[in-house]
Order: sequence, then C-alpha cells, then structure tokens
Amino acid sequence: MSITTKAALLNVAETQMRSRGYSAFSYADLAAQIGINKASIHHHFPTKECLGAELIKDYIHRFTKTLGSIEARHPDPLLRLREFSRLFVASAHDGLLPLCGALAAEMAALPISLQELTREFFESQLDWLTATLNDAVQLHHWLLDKPVEEYAFMLLSTLEGSSLIDWALGRSTYPLAGFNHLLETLAIRSSFLLAG
Repeated sequence: MSITTKAALLNVAETQMRSRGYSAFSYADLAAQIGINKASIHHHFPTKECLGAELIKDYIHRFTKTLGSIEARHPDPLLRLREFSRLFVASAHDGLLPLCGALAAEMAALPISLQELTREFFESQLDWLTATLNDAVQLHHWLLDKPVEEYAFMLLSTLEGSSLIDWALGRSTYPLAGFNHLLETLAIRSSFLLAG
C-alpha cells in the first residue's frame, strides 16, 4: 500500500468518523470508497482501533500546527480566539462535526485508547484557550470574576455544542452567536469590574 493510499484511507476514515461516527463505518466501507480490498487496509491498520488512533494523532498534529499558525498571524489574543472559533464554522459548512465532538458523542463505545486520545485532545484545546485568555487578560487588562479555566471551558462548550446542533439540524444558522456573545460579555464585565 503506498503512502498516498494510506493518506486516502485516513482522509476517508476521518470524514466517516466526523459524519457518521466511529462505530458506524467499517473497513468494507473504506475499501469500497477507495477502491481497494479490506486485506490492504489490514496491512497498515491491523485493527480499526489502530486506524482510529493514528487518525486522531494525525488530526491533533494538524490542529496543533493550525493553532501555531493562528498565534503567528495574530499577536492580539482576541483575534486568535475568533480565528479559533472559525475552525468550527468551517467544519459545519462541510457537514462535519468537530472530531472531538464526534468522538465524545460515542465515548462509551470507543476503545480505551481512543477515549484517552479524545480526552487529551479536549485537554489540549482547553489548555490553548486558557493560555490565550490569559494573554487577553494581560494585554487588555481584564479583571475576571471567575477563573480563566472556567471561561475556556465555556468557550469550548459553546463551540462544540453549536456544532452539534448545527450538524443535527443540517444547517448553520448561528454558529458563533454564543461564542461571540461570551467574548463580548467577558470584555464588558471586565470593564465594569475594573471601573468598580
């Protein structure tokens, strides 16, 4: 199996995972979409768990590079946060759930190794959001009434929840309404706390 076939398998599996779920696709589905036999898939990915683990690790690597690119382009943390939120809109426009959301939706059915990777991915996003919010607190002199980690959790929850609702409804009506409102509320509330 060539490296391009392996990449094609990972791409098709990612689309399947983000649109149908990990449990809903099989090697037969992948083989039919790519035009190879199942034995060829087993050559590189002996089990579906191996495929899932490599897919998640690859996705996390790409996502981390994207976050680095966002940081390099935007010195202002608020712009970084807004660009982060647009990653979720892009997924919704493609009819896909964010990978973390898709995996979390069937967490109990996932192999333990994939559950751990899903948790690690959520934690890495929360860490990035926390660090970026800390940068915003420093740069914009925000005074928060709750720990930064709590706001990071709220921001990610808003994006993941909105993505899930948009995906279920088959439309993207207000994908960033909650996220943007929360950011604006943070800035306004911080101004009042500083003034008070």
